[in-house]
Amino acid sequence: MSGAKRSYQEIGKALKAMLSSGNFPVGSRLPPERDIAAQFSVSRAVIREALIMLELENLVDVRKGSGVYVINLPDNVKQATQQNSDDIGPFEMLQARQLLESNIAAFAATQLVKSDIAELRQALEQERSALESGQTNYDGDELFHTLIAKATQNSLLEDMVQDLWRRRRDSAMWQKLHTHISNQDYRRAWLSDHNKILQALQRRDPQGARQAMWQHLENVKQKLMELSDLDDPSFDGYLFESVPVENQDP
Repeated sequence: MSGAKRSYQEIGKALKAMLSSGNFPVGSRLPPERDIAAQFSVSRAVIREALIMLELENLVDVRKGSGVYVINLPDNVKQATQQNSDDIGPFEMLQARQLLESNIAAFAATQLVKSDIAELRQALEQERSALESGQTNYDGDELFHTLIAKATQNSLLEDMVQDLWRRRRDSAMWQKLHTHISNQDYRRAWLSDHNKILQALQRRDPQGARQAMWQHLENVKQKLMELSDLDDPSFDGYLFESVPVENQDP
């Protein structure tokens, strides 16, 4: 693996240096995310990921609606929880999926056959049934996305999507993010998004499929950022460019 650090790891390292310097003693509250983002000239998504990293290392306590509080200093922690250096920040992961899967959806629209459409409908029904019965797994969601990749008839693209979902399942950071989100009702909106993607695929509309998938994953990013917000319930900024130039209407 490359020795290069991910963006959130670089910011996390800088935040730990701030803790070690004595600027924020145990019990103190860190500045709001937007202030830290401005200080380091990075997006709030990267700051959110860096704080999850510190939380996993038992250095801070994230309190919903209150903020982030220092509970340990790096120099006083003999053996902080060892984090997987290959773990990907949840918003970085969603951005990668957005770039990859929007183009996969466009290609799938030119390749899929009737049996693919039938399987996608079954996946949506599985997802709908799970939500109605109160299940919290993402099996139907994952199946829907991997079936779209399968419909390209390109096994490498299918492997790439499956690998991203595996990384998500294995990600301590993804799991920690979701400990701050108690209500699962937002997931019902994904069914509507998935239906729009399927409709574009049924029309054999590559541009429509690309845009529907891009917007779906944009909605996921924004909603997870909003629901896990620590400082202010009114989220006030985009994580990344919402619509690529090539997806914008003329």
